[in-house]
Amino acid sequence: MDFRLSPAQQMLTATAREFLRRHCPPERVQEWVLGERGFDDALWRRMAELGWPGLLVASEHGGSDGSLLDVVLLVEEMGHACLPGPFVTSAVVATTLLAEAGSAEQHKRVLPLLATGERTASLALTEESGSSDPADVALACAVPGRLSGRKLFVKDAHVADDLMVAVRIGGALSLLAIPADRAGITRLPLDPISGEKLFEVTFDRVELRPDDLLGAVGDGVALLTSALLAGSLARTAEMVGAAQRVLELAVEHAKTRVQGGRPIGGYQAIQHACADLVRDVDAARGLLYAAAWKAAEGRPADADAALAKAYAGEACLAVARRGHQIFGAISYCEEHPLHLLHKRIQAASVDFGDAPLHLETVARAIGLA
Repeated sequence: MDFRLSPAQQMLTATAREFLRRHCPPERVQEWVLGERGFDDALWRRMAELGWPGLLVASEHGGSDGSLLDVVLLVEEMGHACLPGPFVTSAVVATTLLAEAGSAEQHKRVLPLLATGERTASLALTEESGSSDPADVALACAVPGRLSGRKLFVKDAHVADDLMVAVRIGGALSLLAIPADRAGITRLPLDPISGEKLFEVTFDRVELRPDDLLGAVGDGVALLTSALLAGSLARTAEMVGAAQRVLELAVEHAKTRVQGGRPIGGYQAIQHACADLVRDVDAARGLLYAAAWKAAEGRPADADAALAKAYAGEACLAVARRGHQIFGAISYCEEHPLHLLHKRIQAASVDFGDAPLHLETVARAIGLA
């Protein structure tokens, strides 16, 4: 078997690594995270010029006909640079939903704008339980009708032009695509430690029209399964990329930090710690690539994606924590990039399902009750 990336994928990752090295240095990331929007509009436009937001959009709608594996490789580089912004929510999750369930009119109207980055969208799924499991959605409505209630932890809702809202219609899980500026929608910012922009979105008798329905009534389970798998793999890739960056920083520090008359990398305890980092990063990446390849090939990948997400959530957090031990106090300062990487890994580990939720999927796949 040939495990090497294709020439196009090698070009994609090399271009992304160099582009983000030049345009997304740690000091700029810190500035963007502390800002009101949470990312840089000029950088988003440059990314759009490279075709990144349209990677999962069909060429007939202005996209690149890319695969989920291509997206995972790209997002791994974004995680390595700790790039903030709405890429995963809009270009991966919302685009997957619209591409699979959107009407011909929705495809024609929305997908080309998503592909060029002129329009963004976000998924409103989580409610009071804090669960990412679609089975826990309780918000009910009728179409046509009015929608009242709220969704929590909606990422990048402040810049989203459309909201993909999971609801129950007659008890059946369904999806709505609602313009974010429709009367009655309010977006209230939350304050997570990761620096990501999360919002509580409230709906106050928001008008619902028949053409707001995404797919048919009751299609929500199948559609969300596909979109959440894509989002889960993308966030796993982000964790792996960030953990790889921690590994590189820690090894470089071990080579140059002198203590007791020699670099600390000369001490066996530090060597063992760095070896642990390599093990965790490589194992997480292997599980991620296997799951992404299966999904891209149209093979059943639910259990593989769940295993990759659950393992990476623990392993990459272990990498970040061990990185702090190798660096010492300086890595806890805002001037050092490690705290940004650690927070991003922490946030990604619970987004689109935490380890216990994904391990339930793995348990069911191997026949455990």
